[in-house]
Amino acid sequence: MKLSIIIPLYNEEKTVAAVLQKVVDVSLPKVTKEIIVVDDGSTDSSKFKIKNSKFKGIKFFSHKKNMGKGAAVRTGIKHATGEYILIQDADLEYDPKQILQLVKPILESKAQVVYGTRLKRMPNISQDERTPLFLLHYFGNRFLSLITSILYGQWLTDMETCYKLFPKRAVAKIRLNARGFEFEPEITAKLLKKKYSIVEVPIRTNPRGLQEGKKLNTVKDGSKALWALIKYRFVN
Repeated sequence: MKLSIIIPLYNEEKTVAAVLQKVVDVSLPKVTKEIIVVDDGSTDSSKFKIKNSKFKGIKFFSHKKNMGKGAAVRTGIKHATGEYILIQDADLEYDPKQILQLVKPILESKAQVVYGTRLKRMPNISQDERTPLFLLHYFGNRFLSLITSILYGQWLTDMETCYKLFPKRAVAKIRLNARGFEFEPEITAKLLKKKYSIVEVPIRTNPRGLQEGKKLNTVKDGSKALWALIKYRFVN
């Protein structure tokens, strides 16, 4: 099995080298890794750290201007040659060591699409939901996942997760339009409309706040996600 790991990147100079190291180091038995980094018009030193890195064989693509996470992922998909595709953020919220947990159901022929869920649990006020912002994210994501479940007929707990693993053939005939974070609901909606069953695997994350570089706008991006879920229920 060949797995294309797409890393969309925008102004992550503090973490991108560490993330790349972790992705390179992760051991995936029976899996050949293809690492694709897409710089989405970074204005810091992110792209220079990649170009000057010691890592060989990484495919690197760059947008002249910032177009959004969805656009970066679409560029990665276009250049992916693996049978399966996985999205990996360039910050350190998601530990690449967990990729093995997502790949396992594929290798065991128990799933075609796998999501890593952060939310198959109650809020953890002392850790993950330790601030009002993180708590708002928790309930916002659970709400969007509930809407997804109602509209598309499959129970999901974390539609907004970064960790999405799917076969390339599943998106080969799907037109993806999203430029920003609305990529998450769009691809989920269109996979479910294609009758792909999504298996969720519990994962842990290390959430970061806005002061640490988090780019998600809870209200604005949440509203876009809700509209995308409703829209793609009825149109393609």
